[in-house]
Amino acid sequence: MDRQTRRAIFILIFSEFLVCLGISLVIPVMPFIKNDLHLSATDMGVMNALFAFAQFVASPIIGRVSDKVGRKPVLTLGLFLFMASEILFALTNQLAVFNVSRTIGGLSAAMVVPTAMALASDITTKHQRAKVIGWLSAAFSGGLILGPGIGGMLAAISYKTPFWVAGALGLISAIVLIVLLPSDQEIDPNREAQAAAAHQQHHPLTRAFWTVPIILLFAMILVSSFGLQGFESIYSIYVNEVFHFSLNNIALVLTLNGVISLFLQVALFDTFVQRWGEQRVIRVCFALAAICTIWITQAHSKVAVMVATLVIFSAFDLLRPAITTLLTKATEANQGLINGLNMSLTSVGNIIGPIMSGMLLDLNYHYPYLVVAGFLIVSYLMAFLLKLPQRSRRVRH
Repeated sequence: MDRQTRRAIFILIFSEFLVCLGISLVIPVMPFIKNDLHLSATDMGVMNALFAFAQFVASPIIGRVSDKVGRKPVLTLGLFLFMASEILFALTNQLAVFNVSRTIGGLSAAMVVPTAMALASDITTKHQRAKVIGWLSAAFSGGLILGPGIGGMLAAISYKTPFWVAGALGLISAIVLIVLLPSDQEIDPNREAQAAAAHQQHHPLTRAFWTVPIILLFAMILVSSFGLQGFESIYSIYVNEVFHFSLNNIALVLTLNGVISLFLQVALFDTFVQRWGEQRVIRVCFALAAICTIWITQAHSKVAVMVATLVIFSAFDLLRPAITTLLTKATEANQGLINGLNMSLTSVGNIIGPIMSGMLLDLNYHYPYLVVAGFLIVSYLMAFLLKLPQRSRRVRH
């Protein structure tokens, strides 16, 4: 990996971390906004749904745009839109403007996250890709993990302070990216010619694009995001009602999960992939997640639930980068479109998972996790059907 590639990867990691930190900074203050402005739970739900919906609609479109016009312009615009979204939220007390802000925020996330993944795929070899995608996943997770704690401290000044800080982080990210990230032509002088040739050979969204491996991998992306959100969205309620977890118990589990997540994605993910390959990692993670989800419904102690929870979260933390790495290897063309569809399907899972779990929880405490386990088992079986072409398999050195 040459110096220019390393610099580009560092900037992508830095930008993704700051944006995810900015997104999660605002989480602790949302209840204060609801109470101070006398908003309803439905109002807050619509605000969050608009972010996810904008991300869902825009991701594949923007992915395709980045394939045509280049990664750097899309990343730059996405960071400026993120800044605008947060500053707009800090300036207003009107519900309609909040909704506009969240829509812009979803659009900015659709521009930054999949485009960063696409650029990382463009500039790395298949042997390097698992490590780099693991780093990007860790930056994504790290920002989301650290944000709420920092946001809570900033909210002591004013509940609008986290939004101002998030906007400043967006501006810093944009400036760093403009100044230090090489242009697309400098990073890969042959990118435009290769993209044109790939476009003529396999026009996106045609039958040639939708191969069986691509369809299976996208299905796994949907199930993994659906399963994680279906599990995580009701976790606090479930363990509190069924196992009488205190706030300290829940905080301990989530903190340990954050530490383990970062360690797995930064230090061990590339080692696992190089030793066993992405497909085996995917199968093992789906199996462990399914077994431990069922185990929680049958557990009788807090310790057993905590251990099972950490295994489940760790499995999901490895699933996402493993499936993403395979997706980038399944075809060398249309990396923007690939990562855009990846993000779009993730958004679908993020919307459907919590809704399904909430409805099932009203019927029986164990139903949500049993349904999630069922989907995970089906995905485990699907992983055995995944047959990639020889050129897409793991490179051995």
